[in-house]
Amino acid sequence: MAIDGIYKVEAEIDGRIFSIETGRIARQADGAVLVQYGDTVVLVAAVAAKEADPNRGFFPLVVDYREKTYAAGKIPGGFYKREGRPRDKEILSARQIDRPIRPLFPDGFMNETQIMVSVLSSDQEHDSDVLGIVGASAALTISDIPFLETIAGVRVGRVDGRWIINPTFQEREESDMDLVIAGTETSLMMVEGEANEISEADLLAALEHGHKAIIQLIQLQQQLVDAIGGVTKREVPVVEKDDALISRVMELGHGRIIEANQIADKHLRSKTIEELQDEVIEQLGEEYPEQNDQILAILSEIEKKELRRMILEKGIRSDGRDLDTVRPITIETGILPRTHGSALFTRGQTQALVVATLGTKGDEQIIDDLEGESSKRFMLHYNFPPYSVGETRPIRGPGRREIGHGMLAERSLSSILPDETDFPYTIRVVSDITESNGSSSMATVCGGTLSMMDAGVPIKAPVAGIAMGLIKEGDDFAVLTDILGLEDHLGDMDFKVAGTRQGITGFQMDIKIQGITFEIMKIALEKANNARMFILDKMEEAIAAPREELSPYAPRIITMKINPDKIRDVIGSGGKVIRKIIEDTGATIDIEDDGTVRIASVDQAGGQKAKTIIERLTEDVELGKLYMGVVKRVVDFGAFIEVLPNQEGLCHISELEYGRVNTVRDVLNEGDEVLVKVIGIDDQGKIKVSRKDAMEPPPGWTPPPPREKSSGGRRGGNRRSGGGNRRR
Repeated sequence: MAIDGIYKVEAEIDGRIFSIETGRIARQADGAVLVQYGDTVVLVAAVAAKEADPNRGFFPLVVDYREKTYAAGKIPGGFYKREGRPRDKEILSARQIDRPIRPLFPDGFMNETQIMVSVLSSDQEHDSDVLGIVGASAALTISDIPFLETIAGVRVGRVDGRWIINPTFQEREESDMDLVIAGTETSLMMVEGEANEISEADLLAALEHGHKAIIQLIQLQQQLVDAIGGVTKREVPVVEKDDALISRVMELGHGRIIEANQIADKHLRSKTIEELQDEVIEQLGEEYPEQNDQILAILSEIEKKELRRMILEKGIRSDGRDLDTVRPITIETGILPRTHGSALFTRGQTQALVVATLGTKGDEQIIDDLEGESSKRFMLHYNFPPYSVGETRPIRGPGRREIGHGMLAERSLSSILPDETDFPYTIRVVSDITESNGSSSMATVCGGTLSMMDAGVPIKAPVAGIAMGLIKEGDDFAVLTDILGLEDHLGDMDFKVAGTRQGITGFQMDIKIQGITFEIMKIALEKANNARMFILDKMEEAIAAPREELSPYAPRIITMKINPDKIRDVIGSGGKVIRKIIEDTGATIDIEDDGTVRIASVDQAGGQKAKTIIERLTEDVELGKLYMGVVKRVVDFGAFIEVLPNQEGLCHISELEYGRVNTVRDVLNEGDEVLVKVIGIDDQGKIKVSRKDAMEPPPGWTPPPPREKSSGGRRGGNRRSGGGNRRR
């Protein structure tokens, strides 16, 4: 459909209209589209520089994903009132869009390229991230930017056995998996998500179901291209090869590179390659001056081809392993004396120091996004310091990679956490990568499980993770178990799978080629399952079950329930009462609107003291029960005694003693502590107490005879309230 240069195509995806439009907004971009699903709308604009930057050693692609708060009818919080730095959700969504499109730019295209995804409207039902994947592909497809193949992305969920494409947020809460897939018409490009211990067969079925919708969305993009009359792409310059230089570099370096590719130690191998590079450059310096970059590029290409050939033809990897062997694993738990739980997980030359910390309800992370405010009781933070790979660089906070790896590990572990009602703690896991040579995120999953077990968190089952790789040349391919950093760098796939013995809990796949088949996915999942079982055996040898006792330095949490109407009594005017309890006991107190109270204290006695105080503040006076009260006021006819905080009862003068009392002050004065019994509570909640009934009768005491009822008319004389003889 075209109106005044505006082109729009639509398709029904799982019962809802999915539309792509171009020609109305951002017309000066190389390609721009509006993508709408429900009332969620994203604008995606793609621009590539007109000139290439041949000095870049990598393709300069940047993907930015930003959510406008106005999309959900909100004004940003804080003093500045503007959208600030990207939140974790925005960074994760940008990575999710970047990964499937990056391999689809042709070799030799080195023009700086930027994809900007802006969420303009949010119906707070449909996540905009998968719309960004489709929009990025559509914007590139209709532009003159070289792009090898159109892709699409969808989210897949399953509720009560029914597959759902692009489920709503509510449906995702009910689903046993949350899977995002991107792919071409024939292959998969990216997989990411979490699940509640699903089988490999279920994951493959979800991928196949999602791929059908991907094909439908790719066809929709092709309809848009046809509607605008086709697209002419820029020419990509062909990189001319200097065959003579290649021959000389091969002559000097080929054999030594083959030898270096078989060195298992990462640093020794790197040192050997660096020394070889320096020698070849020096030997060719006079013959080929100022061509050092070309020489290094040729050596790198030789290194890549020979490593891949060795794996495909011989089934041998650079560290001497076969395709399926997991590197040696060592595990230590409880290595840090004052933390709540700690573990050091080492697999080959990859090592993660992981620490679990237990906190209270007040330690939960508050998240304010387009879908509304929410809280997280489980957080996993991943750090990748430069020393872990023997490098130096400035530390400026977590980067996109650290946020992405941390979220993958967090998703992989979230499904095995105990229910909050059974374990009312906020849990933070921090993974510091102290050594890295392949799959530090999966080492984080293993270390995260171990640290929580060491902390005494009653997890449902241990989780282990493994990274699978791929070498593919034509129809020949080899799937690698537990890949090295080198195999990730020079290989074609990084497929991370985490799970328990019962099933998969987290996964993420990135590739560097134009898609992989379901056959490769199936083989990778089968091998990942075998490796996962091996790692779980090693983990259970180190710690078979969560520790029965928490660390002595972890808070003890007492959970109690009070009448919601009594919450104000615990908090007090301006928070005065609860602050006093905290000062007196050293405990931390969190109160929810439903009357749930959580008291946390490292000192168990302090927690119990706080509980007792709150019980007294919120207790209801019971008829017939004894209380140790405090005299608050004395009047002529009795005393007002506080039996519970803010709850006073009247003790009439006739209820002070078994004998006659002339004045109240003969027995009680303000501030006295006295044991009383509740003898009455009227409809207005007024309380009557008796000191006499809380005492033993004196020896020989005989209760007075019951008073005769009047036959009518007004009684004369005075009576003492509560019985006894009439005054004459």
